[in-house]
Amino acid sequence: MRPSPTSGHIRTAAVLLSGTLAATGLAAAPAATAQPAAAAASAASGVDFVDIKGDGGITLKGNVFLPEGATMDSARRYPLIVLPTSWASPQIEYLAQAKKLADSGYVVVGYNSRGFWQSGGRIETAGPKDVADASRVIDWALAHTPADKDRIGMGGVSYGAGISLLAAGHDPRIKAVTALSGWADLIGAIYSGRTQHLQAAGMLGASGELTGRPSPELREIMKNFLSSNLDKEDEMLAWGKKRSPATYLDQINDNGAAIMLGNAWNDSIFPPNQYADFYEKLRGPKRLEFRPGDHATAEATGLLGLPNDTWSHARRWFDRYLKGEHNGIDTEAPVQLKSRSNGDYEGYRSWRDVPSGNRTVSLDGTKELATGKDSGANGGTIFLTGILDQFLELPPLVSVPLLPRSRAAVWQSERYAHKTPVRGTPKLHTTVTSDKESGTYYAYLYDVGPLGTGKLISHAPQTFHGRTPGKPFAVDLELFSTAYDVPKGHRLAVVIDTVDPLYAEYNPDGAHLTFSSPKGDPSQVTVPTRD
Repeated sequence: MRPSPTSGHIRTAAVLLSGTLAATGLAAAPAATAQPAAAAASAASGVDFVDIKGDGGITLKGNVFLPEGATMDSARRYPLIVLPTSWASPQIEYLAQAKKLADSGYVVVGYNSRGFWQSGGRIETAGPKDVADASRVIDWALAHTPADKDRIGMGGVSYGAGISLLAAGHDPRIKAVTALSGWADLIGAIYSGRTQHLQAAGMLGASGELTGRPSPELREIMKNFLSSNLDKEDEMLAWGKKRSPATYLDQINDNGAAIMLGNAWNDSIFPPNQYADFYEKLRGPKRLEFRPGDHATAEATGLLGLPNDTWSHARRWFDRYLKGEHNGIDTEAPVQLKSRSNGDYEGYRSWRDVPSGNRTVSLDGTKELATGKDSGANGGTIFLTGILDQFLELPPLVSVPLLPRSRAAVWQSERYAHKTPVRGTPKLHTTVTSDKESGTYYAYLYDVGPLGTGKLISHAPQTFHGRTPGKPFAVDLELFSTAYDVPKGHRLAVVIDTVDPLYAEYNPDGAHLTFSSPKGDPSQVTVPTRD
C-alpha cells in the first residue's frame, strides 16, 4: 500500500505553518509563568491582564474589558461574554472586538486556551478539561467583575467556537453563543468520507507543537491519525466524538442557549456540511450564516478592528439574547447565505429550504482508472484556495477536455440555457468495483465554460476498506455544501480521480477502480439548485 499520508506532506504542512507564524511575529510558546493575579474591577474601559485558575488549578492567562464606569462596588451588573482563543492564537486575539463589546455595555473576558502560549496545562483539543475551564472562567468573572449571572454568553473563532458550543452543553448558565468557523462534528470535519484531511490535520498538529504543549494523548492520536493506523481507528473515533458538540446535542437543546453558527463555504479545516446538519437539529433560537472564504477568513478583518459583517451580526445576536434588545435579528430569516458569485445575502427559513429543485448529471457508461496517478484535478491548497475564491472568485481550475481519461473519469451535462444557482449539498451515487480491498477516490463538481475551463464548485473524498476484490458495491457521497452561480451557456462536469494532495490515500500500487452505472441502479450526481 502506498504510504499515506507521506512524510513529505507532513513536512510541507509544518513548513507552511512555520512561515506563516514567522511572518506574523509569533514564536514558540514559552512555559506558563506564575504571576500575581491582576485586579479586574477597573473603572476604565481599558484592558486588564489577569490570571484565572482553570480546571485542576492551572493558570489561564486572560484579559478583561469593562464598560466605562463599571465597578464591583456599583449595584449595576452587566452581561458577560467569555471568549476562548483560537487554536495556536495568543490571548490578544480578540482585543479589538472585546473593546467594542465593552464600549457597548458588556463585561468581556478573553483567555488563552489551556496548553497554548503562557496558559498552563497541556493541549487537550477541546476535551473535558477545556470545557471545565470555560466554567471556571465564568466563575472567576462573576466573582471579580460586575458581571450578571443571568446574562452570560460565549463565543469565538475556530477552537474558541468549538469550546463555546461544548460549554453550552455542560453549563446551563450560558444563554447565548456565537460559534464562528467552528465544528459540530470533529470526525465529520477532518475525517469525512473515512479519509484523513491531511493538510488540515498536519497544519493543526504543527501549529500545536510550535505554539503550545500537546498532551500525550493528542500526540498519540495525531501519530495514529497521520500514519493511517486503522487498528486504532475506533479509539480515534471515540476521541473525536467526545470533542464534538453534536454528541451533546440533547444537553445543548435542554439548556436552551441561543446559538449562532457562522462558517465559510471553502473552509478547509471544518467544511460547512457538519455545521448545517447540526443547525437543523437545534431546537432553541438559532441562526446559520455561510459566506465565501476559507477557515476564519470571514472573521479576520474584524479581529483587526475593521468593519466586518460576521462580527456585527454576532454583536446583534448577543444584544438580542443577553440584553433583550429587539433589534430584529430574531425576526430575520434564520439561514443567511452569501453566494460565492455575488455579494448579496439570501435568507431562508431553514437549511432544508435552501434548494428549490435540482439538476442531475448522469454518470453513464463504465470508466476504469489506474490509481495513484495525478490527473490535475484537485481541491486546491488549504487557506490559499479559499482566500483566492473569496476575494478574486478564483477557485481551482482545470481544462476538462485535457484531463487524461486514464487517470480521471469525466461526465458532463448539457449546456444550461439559463443561469443555474447551485445551493446546498451535491450528492453522488455510483457503483464501484476495485481489484483491491481498500481504495480512495475524490469526486469534483465543475462549472465548465465555452472553452472547456472548469471552475471547481465542490468536491469530497471517499475511502473504503474490507471490500471483496472484483465485487461491485454502491456508494453514496455528499460533496461539500456550497452556493455558486453557474452562468448561462455553461455546463456542469463531474470528475473522479485518485490523487489529491489535500487528503490521505489508500490505493495500493497498481490498483484499478471501475465506476459503472447498472441499469437498475443508475449512477448520477444530484445538484441542488435554486430555480
